[in-house]
Amino acid sequence: MERQLERLERYPQARALLHETETQRARLERLLGRHGSSPSTFKDMAQSLLGNLASMTNAMAGDEILKNTFTNFAFEHFEIAAYRSLIAMAAQVDPVAVPELELTLRKEEAMARQIGDSIAIITLDYTMRESTGQRAAS
Repeated sequence: MERQLERLERYPQARALLHETETQRARLERLLGRHGSSPSTFKDMAQSLLGNLASMTNAMAGDEILKNTFTNFAFEHFEIAAYRSLIAMAAQVDPVAVPELELTLRKEEAMARQIGDSIAIITLDYTMRESTGQRAAS
């Protein structure tokens, strides 16, 4: 996501949607730390690598903003599934963590809705820029 943020100066509505991720990451790390655990280093490395590759690949395309929006929409749904799984596990081993995880789940669901709602706006902004000869890429 950091790579995308660097390239979104023309699309403030997309930029604003990506900032919530840091708060959620800190909340999850704190909860995991209570159990002597942390996010999987391999998982983090793989996600970072895939995110960087997607960003670089999309950056080469004229419709980068569209591809990144689609990727973000899919990723939010992946996170929703992951939080639902974490909630089920926490209910068994750390019921105190469930409300915080549910809060993050609600925020992920809201983010997915916002990104979904922004698809048409970003698409129309992109096509307007393309059709008028403005720079449409991020």
